[in-house]
Amino acid sequence: MSDDAEAGGASAPLSGSIRFSLSLMMFLQYAIWGAWLPLLYPFLLGHRGFALDQVGMVLAAGAVGAIIGPFIAGQVADRYFATEKFLAASHLVGAVLVWRLAETADFKMFLWLSLFYGLIYAPTLALTNSLAFHHIPNRDRDFGRVRIWGTVGWIAAGIGVGHYLRLFHTPEGTPEVVAAAQDAGRAGAFYLSAILGVVMAVFCLTLPHTPPSKGTGQKNATVEALGEIKRNPLFLLFLIAVPVSVIHQFYFVHTAQFLSELQRNAESADRLASAINGILGVGGGGLMTLGQMAELLVLAAIPFLARKSSRKALLGAGLIAYAARMALFAYTTSFPMILLGVALHGVCFGCFIFVAFMVVDEETTKDVKASAQNLFNLVVIGIGIIVGSWFATSVVGNWATVDGAIDYRRLFSVPMWMAVACLAVLVVFYPSKSSRAA
Repeated sequence: MSDDAEAGGASAPLSGSIRFSLSLMMFLQYAIWGAWLPLLYPFLLGHRGFALDQVGMVLAAGAVGAIIGPFIAGQVADRYFATEKFLAASHLVGAVLVWRLAETADFKMFLWLSLFYGLIYAPTLALTNSLAFHHIPNRDRDFGRVRIWGTVGWIAAGIGVGHYLRLFHTPEGTPEVVAAAQDAGRAGAFYLSAILGVVMAVFCLTLPHTPPSKGTGQKNATVEALGEIKRNPLFLLFLIAVPVSVIHQFYFVHTAQFLSELQRNAESADRLASAINGILGVGGGGLMTLGQMAELLVLAAIPFLARKSSRKALLGAGLIAYAARMALFAYTTSFPMILLGVALHGVCFGCFIFVAFMVVDEETTKDVKASAQNLFNLVVIGIGIIVGSWFATSVVGNWATVDGAIDYRRLFSVPMWMAVACLAVLVVFYPSKSSRAA
């Protein structure tokens, strides 16, 4: 198949059986992550009693594993081992580790488990993308239709945990009593993730066979991918992805706690808040799925947008959404406006992160695509999260804490201005046309 056909020209339709397999793969992949990630910060800070700096270290530890893992996984999947088998083994081990995270109260042990979990789980994010790209006949037309089920999985897990907390861990009492009960109940999110991980491990063995390409030229696929990343637009995209990942980390570190406080304070006086809590559950994670619901709409529109708009325009729209979301969190206390800020997550992810993975795939040659995807994954959930976890907690988090409480205006204004700076760099330096690697 030619790259032109793959990028948007005429091509064979995606078979129903392959679409179902790839869609269910994405559903489980992101349900595993979405069950616990948005709730990690309040679980560690509120229930385990870790200090803010310790929470930042745990978040960064998972990212350290994510840096090492892609080099191993990309090389194995591109050169030696079928992708679907590698995914099965990774998710089985990951299920054991995330179950242990639910039961571990010791900080050092939690830190080590987080490191190993990042090493095991992080590469699977890029490898599911790589496996899907391998089997879809048309990237622009088909990938969004498959990847959208990952977002559905994230939503389902988040709402499920939200209602679990509402039904079983929201007692009558003061806001402090309710907060403590919900913080403890968040352990259930890790158990759910572990169960889903076992299901995913078994299911991966039924995925379409995706053998290693064996490659040409140099033996190390990562070295070849690094050589291709040196040119624009990939180099600039990788560069911008670091601060964007830091901004992303502000959202995932602080938003669940921010929304939990908002839900508890608004529910008794605000009918809208009470109604939404009844639909999405409590604890922040369910409410955050509004962003993934918006993401569904954006991903559904990507095939059309990819034909009508340049990659630069789509990436720019994502950065504008990042800045607008943080501005709404920082400068308004209106429940509807903050909900709009949560919904903007769909544009942030769809127009920047999702499109960026598309750019990486189309700008690299066939035999290093998995390694290139893993390298970009390394930047987004590795380097960026290490820096972002430290910056969002130890630096900005401590700076924004006034008299024991977080000043959210100070906190969220920092990533807002970072997004504005990234947008300026994109507008000035990112090329308007793709080089489209052969």
